[in-house]
Amino acid sequence: MVIIAHISCGQEATRDTNFWDDVHYGGNFGLGFNNGGFNISIAPSAIYPINDKFSVGTGLNFNYSKFEASKFLAYGGSLITLYNPIQLLQLSLELEQLRIARTLNLISDSRTSQYWLPSLYAGVGYRSRNVTFGIRYDLLYNDKKSIYPSALLPFVRLYF
Repeated sequence: MVIIAHISCGQEATRDTNFWDDVHYGGNFGLGFNNGGFNISIAPSAIYPINDKFSVGTGLNFNYSKFEASKFLAYGGSLITLYNPIQLLQLSLELEQLRIARTLNLISDSRTSQYWLPSLYAGVGYRSRNVTFGIRYDLLYNDKKSIYPSALLPFVRLYF
C-alpha cells in the first residue's frame, strides 16, 4: 500500500503579477535655512511594498549647501526602509552614502576637500495617503564633515 500526501503553501498561481507594477516612485525634497546659509536636497527613490506595513527601496541623492562663503556639493545613493504601524504614522530608516565636494572660503585662504560621508537616518512622519511630512535624525552625524547644520532634519516624502 502506498500513501502519497501532498501539502502546498503559497499564493494561487492563477494571478499573473509583475514586480514593477507594485513599485512606487517618488522621493523626498528638503530645504533648510539658518543664519547665513541654506541647504537643498533632492532625492528621487523607488520603494517596493513587502506588505501593507513594510516597504523597502533605494534612492539617489543630490544636495547643495551654502553657508556664508563656503559651498558643499554632495551626491550618492541610499537604501530605504519604511514601516507604517498605523495608517497615519510612518517610521523610516535610511542608510545613505554621499560623495562630498567641499570648499571652505576663509579670510586669507580657500580649502577644498573631497570625501565619502555615511549617514544613518531614523525618521518619523505623519502620513496622509502618498505624502509624508516628518523629521529625521542622523545617528552617525559628524559636525566636522556633514553638509547639514544639524543632525535633525525635516523632510517631505511623496510616492506614486
